[in-house]
Amino acid sequence: MAKLGKRTRAAREAFAGKENLSVEEAVALVKANATSKFDETIEIALNLGVDTRHADQMVRGVVGLPNGTGKAMRVAVFARGPKADEAKEAGADIVGAEDLMETIQGGTIEFDRCIATPDMMPIVGRLGKVLGPRNLMPNPKVGTVTMDVKAAVEAAKGGEVQFKAEKGGVVHAGVGKASFDEAKLAENVRAFVSAVAKAKPTGAKGTYMKKIALSSTMGPGVTLDVAEAAGE
Repeated sequence: MAKLGKRTRAAREAFAGKENLSVEEAVALVKANATSKFDETIEIALNLGVDTRHADQMVRGVVGLPNGTGKAMRVAVFARGPKADEAKEAGADIVGAEDLMETIQGGTIEFDRCIATPDMMPIVGRLGKVLGPRNLMPNPKVGTVTMDVKAAVEAAKGGEVQFKAEKGGVVHAGVGKASFDEAKLAENVRAFVSAVAKAKPTGAKGTYMKKIALSSTMGPGVTLDVAEAAGE
């Protein structure tokens, strides 16, 4: 068995025997042990009681984190004419139509969020097999298929986070950086949990939120008290 490094051993000892913590306790613990040389992302994972194979149990949505994510979001927009100009003025990193489609088909995906005006969807639809698995496909349900390009770009740049339940009913996202102060991280965590709670699908049966865990990019995870985190 490989020998554990000093930092890893210290982190595991700090987390030993701790579980079902309040949001504030978990944030303080995770933040204190995010000691890498880079600014680690604080990540949340929720294990939900849903079966994503059934359409009425799919969980997806979007939430604007009150203190942002700390990540520079690269935004691509499919638009033409005045809407393309609007996207550029709002700060979109890449704007195009057929040319952008060809770039993506060629294997170049240099963006974290994709927005499209409704008239562009016949073009974007051809990219379903490329963008879909990366959770980048524009969708009206999360506000990325819209005529209000300016608002969509500004929301993406301002710390809006999309979420979608994966196989096994797991939802995960980055909710800030280790450099954020504890109060801001806790506020972001509660906002994210609240958004997932509100996105509970009609087909969900039994316990909806089974487990919530918080971790940093390079650190161990700790479980949260679900009822406390959800404000119940």
